[in-house]
Amino acid sequence: MRIVSLLPSATEIVCSLGRQDQLVGVSHSCNYPSGVSDLPAMTRTTVPKDASSDTIDQHVRRYLGEHTALYQLDIERLAEVGPDIVVSQRLCDVCAVNSDDVLAALHELPTQPRLVELEPELLADVFHDIRLVGQALNAAGVALQVLESLQARVDDVAERTARIPMHLRPRVALLEWLLPPFNSGHWNPELVALAGGIDCLGPSGKRSHTISWSDVLQARPDKIVVACCGLSQERTRADFVKLAQDEAWQELLESVDRRVYVTDGDAYFSRPGPRLIDGMEALAHALHPAIHPPSETGAQVVLAAAGANTGPSNA
Repeated sequence: MRIVSLLPSATEIVCSLGRQDQLVGVSHSCNYPSGVSDLPAMTRTTVPKDASSDTIDQHVRRYLGEHTALYQLDIERLAEVGPDIVVSQRLCDVCAVNSDDVLAALHELPTQPRLVELEPELLADVFHDIRLVGQALNAAGVALQVLESLQARVDDVAERTARIPMHLRPRVALLEWLLPPFNSGHWNPELVALAGGIDCLGPSGKRSHTISWSDVLQARPDKIVVACCGLSQERTRADFVKLAQDEAWQELLESVDRRVYVTDGDAYFSRPGPRLIDGMEALAHALHPAIHPPSETGAQVVLAAAGANTGPSNA
């Protein structure tokens, strides 16, 4: 079976099911697990790679406002690899190739591969998608084992969290972008709740959206956790420097005693795949280190001193 994955979370799901050796193409942003970035890239992006976060935001808004695609499929390369299965998504035009563009491209191929489209909103949907991909890849039994393992880890965290009184659960402002600020939607408020916090910026299952620093301040967070969509922890810290002169940001920092947590949003919160559970475990440890142990996977949510671009200390 020849598999093409058009988004990082799908690539991680395929690999978790033991089918990495059957991948013949991935997206330009697939970088996990090791080896997938060496595969032919089926997509390219107009988003400038090394731009600042505010420049990226402006670019995305301009393209979407003009109804112009942020991503393009390389149809010739797709035809060359001749996939049997293509895994794509219907969730977000900012995250991967638009669903309509994928359908149009597949119709141009000499043979018609099976298209598997993912559209997760909640953690249960992510688990459903793992099962769906497993069925498409003739790996339903492996998918069941993966899901049982992931669910056991969720249950362990949920059981410990259940022992934490509500008045000891911090109000958490989980942010997926800083320039400008965005709340973190979809499955992430659910991960906060499982970890023993209260997401004060939005309910589970809703899309993230632009907010203001005054919105965050009015939500009265006890802790700020920054998990920027598509950005590593190191790249996220660069945005703290740009915010240093922002009076509203400084006021917010003072309200939480200048304690801001940062994590690798790209790895552990943005991608609806198995590593969301790594992120949940890391967040649980950061919020309640005396109750939740560190994630055995090495995932971390760490304290950034005074919300500045300084070295992390373990939360």
